[in-house]
Amino acid sequence: MTQVQAGTRTVAHLRPAFHIRPPRGYMNDPNGPLEVGSDVHLYFQSRPVLEMHVPVEWGHVTSTDYVRWTLHRPAMAPLPGGPDTDGCWSGNTILDNGRIRAFYSGYLDNRPYQSVLTAVSDDGGMSFGPPRQVIPDPTDDAIMFRDPFVWQENGSWWLAVGAGYAGRGGSITLYQSPDLETWTYVGPLAELPRSTVNGEDTGAAWECPQLLTLDNRRIAVVASWSPEGGSAEVLSFDVDVPLVPQRVDHGTNFYAASAMRESRFGPLLFGWLTEGRDRDGWDDWAGVISLPRVVWLGADSSLRSAPIPSLDTLRTGPGVPADGCTTGPQCEIAVPSGSGQVIIHFSDQERVVVSLDADAVTVDRTESSLSPHAHRGRMQATDAFDPASGRPAARIFLDGSVLEVFTSAGRVLSTRVYPTTPPAWRVEAPPNAHFWTLDH
Repeated sequence: MTQVQAGTRTVAHLRPAFHIRPPRGYMNDPNGPLEVGSDVHLYFQSRPVLEMHVPVEWGHVTSTDYVRWTLHRPAMAPLPGGPDTDGCWSGNTILDNGRIRAFYSGYLDNRPYQSVLTAVSDDGGMSFGPPRQVIPDPTDDAIMFRDPFVWQENGSWWLAVGAGYAGRGGSITLYQSPDLETWTYVGPLAELPRSTVNGEDTGAAWECPQLLTLDNRRIAVVASWSPEGGSAEVLSFDVDVPLVPQRVDHGTNFYAASAMRESRFGPLLFGWLTEGRDRDGWDDWAGVISLPRVVWLGADSSLRSAPIPSLDTLRTGPGVPADGCTTGPQCEIAVPSGSGQVIIHFSDQERVVVSLDADAVTVDRTESSLSPHAHRGRMQATDAFDPASGRPAARIFLDGSVLEVFTSAGRVLSTRVYPTTPPAWRVEAPPNAHFWTLDH
């Protein structure tokens, strides 16, 4: 049996093929997805190695279909002696008179806050020029201030910064500009003292604020964070009514969402899928970007998700009955309706179980790996099914160590699994379930 050990290269079956990731090094937050003509640009925080002291740069991929991505040289790197010397941290991009302009956080390890910077690309997004600071540093009661998000609405440019303030909790700090050059402080767009809502810690501060307009409502997506616990969950809420944060992804490994307000498929969301294994289990790479998701509001005002339609082009042929199929590390399994279990048997001792009942979908990875470094446990989403939607009750995507499950009501659970046994693997599924091999 093939074991995953620290200090060795990951066995091939654990490497994602159609999810975005660099061939080596450390990847985390997606940044600035943007359509320019027929091309899609996506940037991401990246280090060429796993050592965390190495400054973060902006990695870069492009695509014409949101499915097959081309990796390019990093588009942005820290400027020695500049305001981002120790790292180009998260932000987003916009089109400014045909040029791609980035807004992002510049990190200096001897300063308490990141500077809000802007830089312009004059070569179609392949590289960015020198940065300059556009927002002053925050007041002393800020415990965090980073991750700008810029968008245009009602004839003005708006800039939101993720923040947290002592005694005030998570905050989205808002600025306005007529020309992207001069910014005026507006005030908190949304703010919430730290609390527990629907079982979720709302955080001492909010990272990676994103603003979407859905059903003519302003919906914020934030990543809850605290000094003692670090990152927690991605939450969404309507900023114009009393805040009721709700979880965006019900899995264990989705963080730092990045939004596209507009695309050929409508509003989209990307996320960073964290490792789901102890640091001692890493080898030469870590981190992956989620599948892009079409998003909308549910009846309860929560953010719902579905796989981007072009993902179907990865299917190698017509679907076949899933029960009894053998599979490699890339596949899709769809359950059109009803209840039951989909089990991917990696071996007699390793398996992952997706259970559907009348109301909930559950992913159980308790027995998914014999590796001592792999994380385990169960995750569940309720209000999971909408038979009138026209979508399958569940679509299950396996890509190496990545597992993403989407339901007909728009719930999604993202997690990581690390079977030590290489394929072929066996699928057990309800009689109506369909199976496809996916070829990148």
